[in-house]
Amino acid sequence: MAELEHNYDEDSIRSLEPREHIRLRPGMYIGKLGDGSSADDGIYILVKEVIDNSIDEHVMGFGKTIEVKISDHKVQVRDYGRGIPLGKVIDCVSKINTGGKYDSKAFQKSVGLNGVGTKAVNALSSYFRIQSVRDGKMKAAEFERGVLVEDLEVQETTQRNGTLTTFTPDDTIFKNFQFNPDYLENQIWNYVYLNAGLTINFNGKKFYSENGLLDLLRNKADEESMRYPIIHLKGEDIELAMTHGNEYGEEYYSFVNGQYTTMGGTHLAAFREAVVRTVRDFYKKDYDATDIRGSIIGAISIRVQEPVFESQTKTKLGSIEMGPDGPAVRAYINDFVKEHLDNYLHKNPETAEALRKRIEQSERERKDMAGVKKLANQRAKKANLHNRKLRDCRLHFNEDKHENAAVSTLFITEGDSASGSITKSRNVDTEAVFSLRGKPLNCFGLKKKVVYENEEFNLLQHALNIEEGLEGLRYNRVVIATDADVDGMHIRLLMLTFFLQFFPDLVRNGHVYILETPLFRVRNKKETIYCYNETEKQEAIQKLGRNPEITRFKGLGEISPDEFGKFIGENIKLKPVILQKDTTIQKMLSYYMGKNTPDRQQFIIDNLKIEKDIVEEVYA
Repeated sequence: MAELEHNYDEDSIRSLEPREHIRLRPGMYIGKLGDGSSADDGIYILVKEVIDNSIDEHVMGFGKTIEVKISDHKVQVRDYGRGIPLGKVIDCVSKINTGGKYDSKAFQKSVGLNGVGTKAVNALSSYFRIQSVRDGKMKAAEFERGVLVEDLEVQETTQRNGTLTTFTPDDTIFKNFQFNPDYLENQIWNYVYLNAGLTINFNGKKFYSENGLLDLLRNKADEESMRYPIIHLKGEDIELAMTHGNEYGEEYYSFVNGQYTTMGGTHLAAFREAVVRTVRDFYKKDYDATDIRGSIIGAISIRVQEPVFESQTKTKLGSIEMGPDGPAVRAYINDFVKEHLDNYLHKNPETAEALRKRIEQSERERKDMAGVKKLANQRAKKANLHNRKLRDCRLHFNEDKHENAAVSTLFITEGDSASGSITKSRNVDTEAVFSLRGKPLNCFGLKKKVVYENEEFNLLQHALNIEEGLEGLRYNRVVIATDADVDGMHIRLLMLTFFLQFFPDLVRNGHVYILETPLFRVRNKKETIYCYNETEKQEAIQKLGRNPEITRFKGLGEISPDEFGKFIGENIKLKPVILQKDTTIQKMLSYYMGKNTPDRQQFIIDNLKIEKDIVEEVYA
């Protein structure tokens, strides 16, 4: 056996320029890349990094309006703050560790403090333009993939002070990317909820909030299902809002310095602890923490100097101090909640009584379910989950943080043939398959104990590890993969009902997707084209010329494993399941899954295709 030569000498050592490092290791700066189908994909981080700078100007008291325009692949952000000092415009967007946020007097409580954000955007954009206006003068510069291509001279202008940033993400890094308007609107709404008096005009639509987190919860929660009016408390550098509803699980929105911390952190943990402690003290009863927090809908926002995040994407707050002489964040939040929530409950006895009833209802439901839950968990162990229903991936999960879950996917499939095709073609390191047996139960209106009584649901929740919440979620993406026929659509609807009914946080936090697979294969001897709709099919027929072979896929099992690998790998097409701002889960489920109301009958009649159309679509 020949020896392998690995020379380790001076020539093995390489120094990278910051721009090169960002492009070589983009994940270190913006998290995962993605194509825009997930809310935490890199293209949205690029948008966020630019808007964050404009928000910081507003927080410092400069500029009440931000203009955001996003069309196809181009992004423009214009603020009316102070503008970048003209002599430093190029440095601020191209040199790492350059910026005004190192001077705490210029930016007291900023989102980003490490001088990386816009430099990463610049390096990862095929086109990037920065323009700054200060006191009648304008300076602009243009870059391509982080390289300066045009340094424009300072010129006179009548424009208002501020900064205009324009960029196009590099499609060699963000392959086949597309901005999802729903994700962008959620980003914009969060900015205005957290910044009173700020107006953001996004693609001609005005976003504004007068009441901060109170408005956020009003838009996120179903007013009819609230057990009591939203409690809204504000203090210096802290704001929180909370209520209880009728849905299962806990729902939180947490922010630091205007940054949406999707992974929570110290501040959210402190909020959850403080609510439990305060409630127990107020009622003088040792309620179980899960009963107190069951069905809670809460939001917390804090502002701190020099926040410490656990990653460059700033989705989780680490353990930090409020300031050089201030108390730790956890203690600060605990003290605030203990004083102000306790005062509120004393002053509002009707709210206090409604909260007590909600807690005791959760307590009764938990005790009623205890026996069923114990038996179900025993059955799940006996079922030998990993061999029977779940073909898991090879990732070794960290028991505490589940760090590898961020890059893993679970496909939920129907039938042996579909499961077999995906299983043979998947990436065994990061992609797992859970096989359904026939149609799942319609669980609308049922109590949560059905999750334990129904073997398939019980095994699925164990596979996902979401029995006690999302903290232990084993897969970042949960993909419903069903056939493109009536039965497949029905199974998809039943699975969505299951998640929305019992685990709505899984959907709200952007973890549930629908797998889009091609409906047609059009090919001749030289080329094969896969088409996802009728329009693409017609275009393929025209491109390939006379009499190409056309195959209509009705079931996933009809697609060979070799072909399937092309659709669940780099070119995977996923449709995220997104709850609109004004969507009420219970009303939606009642409409689609409840009794056959006249409104739903009329909806079906209005949207029903005639038989001729169906035949043409299936057999064309």
